[in-house]
Amino acid sequence: MASQFQQQQYKKLQMLLKDLPWYVEEYMSHKRRKLSAASLLNYAHDFKIFFNWICTEGLHSGDMKDVPLERLESITVQQADGFLSFLEYQLNNKKVTVNRKLSALKSLFNYLQNIAETPDLKPYLHRNVMAKIEFNELKESMETVANKMEGKILMGDEYEKFRLFISSDYGHLNKDNRKIVNFHQLNRERDTAIVSLILGSGLRLSEVVNLNLDDIDHSKFTARVIRKGNKEQYVYFSKQAMDDLNEYLLIRKARYKVDKANKALFVAAAMGPKGTPRRLTARSIEKLIEKYAKAFGKPSLSVHKLRHSFATRYHSEINDVPKLRRQLGHSSIQTTMIYTHINNDDLKNAVDKMDMPKGDE
Repeated sequence: MASQFQQQQYKKLQMLLKDLPWYVEEYMSHKRRKLSAASLLNYAHDFKIFFNWICTEGLHSGDMKDVPLERLESITVQQADGFLSFLEYQLNNKKVTVNRKLSALKSLFNYLQNIAETPDLKPYLHRNVMAKIEFNELKESMETVANKMEGKILMGDEYEKFRLFISSDYGHLNKDNRKIVNFHQLNRERDTAIVSLILGSGLRLSEVVNLNLDDIDHSKFTARVIRKGNKEQYVYFSKQAMDDLNEYLLIRKARYKVDKANKALFVAAAMGPKGTPRRLTARSIEKLIEKYAKAFGKPSLSVHKLRHSFATRYHSEINDVPKLRRQLGHSSIQTTMIYTHINNDDLKNAVDKMDMPKGDE
């Protein structure tokens, strides 16, 4: 059964699909069994940019929702390359982002050419221009990506320092600002639990947002989540995360005035005299992490960097890439391998020893 968060995502998706051609909605229906609501929504945003570009470039004179299949079939390689240049140089998308949007288009065009059929069993498209377009080469090695990441995540004793900073030190730092202090007192148990859970499990932002009370197994220290591809998984988290969750749950009902019908694990206080408590949104969690990270002196820290922080620590202590891959929910082990390049002390020590006199070893 879809959660409230998923239902909200699907509602947003339906609103977007009203502006897109009929065959995009058909493609989405085909993919709905395999992709999460959040992934489908991202695809829809990418498609809207593409079809809007078709119209603004004069390749179609009507509304984007009326772009015919024949128009897609006649797009030239040069025009497709022009769209990718538009993404990179006018929308300032990074090459990795351009690749993601190109991947979405390749998936759509592949569906139209090789999967969808007309009543007389003919493909929707006979010519697929996106099959001719290559992805950008990402020249950075895993080591380079890892080195860039290392300065932006928590390392060593910073894990506990950041958790304690949210739990208490942030309030002390702002003791002269009564408004900030009061807001921190209201939410500190909740915010500490959120950060502790991510640092103790590596959950994605959407997975944290989507958690319900009964998704937490207090005896096994696991959280039931729906991962990419709509796959259900029980993810382990740390004892510290469980302790912080219990501290939050002790005050959740009374502090936020939550009724029994609200099953969301993480909630926000009611807004206004007639407001009701609601599930904490993804953007709200992003903003609270940004707030604490800036005050902590590590402004580059984000929700995703907390996930990276967990993965780095896990690999350092456990050194089991297949288990880490499962814990993070990666579809490819290559994605997980990046953490084997972070904080490689053995390599660093070996290099340091090259400059040491032989007698000092």
